[in-house]
Amino acid sequence: MPMFRPLIALFCLLTAASASDRPNILWLTSEDNGPNYGCYGDAYADTPNIDALAAKGIRFKRCWSNAPVCAPARTCLISGRWAPADGGEHMRSLVPMPQADQMYPQLLRAAGYYCTNTSKEDYNIEKPKDGKKDLVWDESSGKAHWKNHPKGQPFFAIFNDTISHESQIRRKPHTLIHDPAKAPLPPFQPDTPEVRHDWAQYYDNITLMDTKLGKLIAELEASGEAENTIIMHYGDHGAGMPRFKRWPYNTGLQVGLVMYFPEKWKHLAPKGYTAGGVNDELISFIDLPATVLSIAGVKPPEYFQGRAVCGKFAQPKPALMHGFRGRMDERYDLVRSTTDGRYVYIRNYMPQLPYGQFLNYMFQQATTRVWKDLYDKGQLNELQSRFWKAKPSEELYDLETDRWETVNLADSAEHAEIKARLAKGQREWLIHVRDLGFIPEGERLTKAAEKSPKDTFATEAAYPIAEVLDAAALASDASKATPEALAKLLNHSNATVRYWAAMGHTIQGEKAIQANAAQLEKALTDSSPSVRIAAAEALISATPAPAVLEKCAHTLLELGDVNKQVYFVAVEAVNVLDRRLAALKPWHDEILALPGKAPEGTQPRLKEYISRLHDHLQYGDVIKAK
Repeated sequence: MPMFRPLIALFCLLTAASASDRPNILWLTSEDNGPNYGCYGDAYADTPNIDALAAKGIRFKRCWSNAPVCAPARTCLISGRWAPADGGEHMRSLVPMPQADQMYPQLLRAAGYYCTNTSKEDYNIEKPKDGKKDLVWDESSGKAHWKNHPKGQPFFAIFNDTISHESQIRRKPHTLIHDPAKAPLPPFQPDTPEVRHDWAQYYDNITLMDTKLGKLIAELEASGEAENTIIMHYGDHGAGMPRFKRWPYNTGLQVGLVMYFPEKWKHLAPKGYTAGGVNDELISFIDLPATVLSIAGVKPPEYFQGRAVCGKFAQPKPALMHGFRGRMDERYDLVRSTTDGRYVYIRNYMPQLPYGQFLNYMFQQATTRVWKDLYDKGQLNELQSRFWKAKPSEELYDLETDRWETVNLADSAEHAEIKARLAKGQREWLIHVRDLGFIPEGERLTKAAEKSPKDTFATEAAYPIAEVLDAAALASDASKATPEALAKLLNHSNATVRYWAAMGHTIQGEKAIQANAAQLEKALTDSSPSVRIAAAEALISATPAPAVLEKCAHTLLELGDVNKQVYFVAVEAVNVLDRRLAALKPWHDEILALPGKAPEGTQPRLKEYISRLHDHLQYGDVIKAK
């Protein structure tokens, strides 16, 4: 044994030398807040510590979170991948991790970094584990701290502040710091005392977050580690207010991103880095893991779908970046966004659904409730009313002239080339990353079972992505979705294509449904539960004959029983029962008698969704404030 000691000593010496040549990296993150900081030109904000960090570092003008809600956005962050490519786009999905992939802290740890997370994870993909051993973090808890790193070992540490979260806007009692009378309200929300109070409290929470961030930076400086530590700060998506959070507009996706590189590590900074500088490159959350690895001298793996912004393996800036929206809690939707930095193109694949579907959690906020109440009373203007109505298939906004994204240019001849360019770029991106979000969740989980969705649908035979995208685009476009075209897709061999054909009939309305009624009735016995659900809704929406209506009702009652179906098959079915409750009046008692409690063994983060749907079946939009 003694003969090996010199080799061990040499290895330790080399490891220590290598560690001294690599920077520490500190992420200071916050929740549910956009770039509402003084350094971003927000005069209402009070953020001296973030402003000071930006003054000695660099701020990014165009950073997107990819998703406008926490768990899907964090899934992009931890994986370095487009969350829908792994089946992780729905709020709180928790799908298996792709077998061959690793989360970026695993790669940092393999390179010798001590990695901590304090303390929120909230990923939609399961963390790799060895029994109970965490393979991702050295420590992930409320007690995790970079100070615990072994001497001579570089650290990567995250501190996540929750004070700016949407739930904290309704925290009471609360004495306001900001004057509600001066709150900068968006024009699409009504000007009421409740809305002004919520916005003032939102800004108060950002100030409180900024104070805590300042204390963490002061702690770093007092430790003597500051000049060896690169600092990054960002929020996890846009403001925790309705039509910001959960919506993939620029207002829901843009976050402030500030980076500081001490003198020793400026050679790793983005090109053109100067104190107080501004970077206008397009950067999104899937880029940050590759960037951290690049800064640490680790080449990002091929399965990453983002690019390194700086460091040893920096890559050129892209022409476009993208965002997405899937299921938000208990309600389904499918939206994809693309921007070139000035224009934002939004494709709504379920335009028949209103923007503001009832979400139990969102309706706990005073702003949401008063906004909906005024709409129901007919007391809003046209712009303020839009949120509660069905969507257009396409939206296009010019951020240079319309920061609130209120003037839809999708039908403007003058902007046709711009829309076409962004739409083409979006489609190419969705094919490149193999976006699985177009597979209905119930169908996907039925097929994948315990396997990763990415691995399950890796082949064209399992998931012909271009054909699926074409079907979804046709189904949601009135100019293309003729009865003949939809009928052809109803006979396709792929269940996802058939799903979009059935969905397209609901979107396009009675003419298409009546023309293909026999095929839709046949689809009530399709091998895919999601196709049966979509076909039932299409037929119900066109007031079918009593015998057909009865078949639809029984189909939905069977598939809506959470004790007999895959959980999200039942969630899909009960969503339709809720939307079509008036047309299904003869079956009200049976619908309300369906089990509204998730079976034992349902993942804790998911189990409330079925009960929320059943609450809405019983009580409608009524909710007690929390």
